Amino acid sequence: QVVLVESGGGSVQAGGSLRLSCVASGRTFSSSAMAWFRRAPGKEREFVAAINWSGGNTYYADAVKGRFTISRDNAKNTVYLQMNSLKPEDTAVYCCAASTFPFRYDSSRSYDTWGQGTQVTVSS
Repeated sequence: QVVLVESGGGSVQAGGSLRLSCVASGRTFSSSAMAWFRRAPGKEREFVAAINWSGGNTYYADAVKGRFTISRDNAKNTVYLQMNSLKPEDTAVYCCAASTFPFRYDSSRSYDTWGQGTQVTVSS
């Protein structure tokens, strides 16, 4: 079992950057696909980005392509989300998630372990 703890959220102005981190404890991290999802107030949870176990394949929602980058360091049991050119519509709670066998990287149903989330607020 993996336990996930996110950090790095905060408040920034539009156009700014933030780097989120998600540290995993547990022996299965290096074999797990990892993803970031977000939930804005009054909206459904939505997929942001995902990365396979080796880091060789990454997936992004259209809304963040070209602005966000997901990466991982298996030696540190950590997955990152670098967020650049932030927009007010990126404001949300960002959660990382882990899956041993994701049938779809962009589906929340693929992930069985979730962190508590970190708040990102982007002001205009």
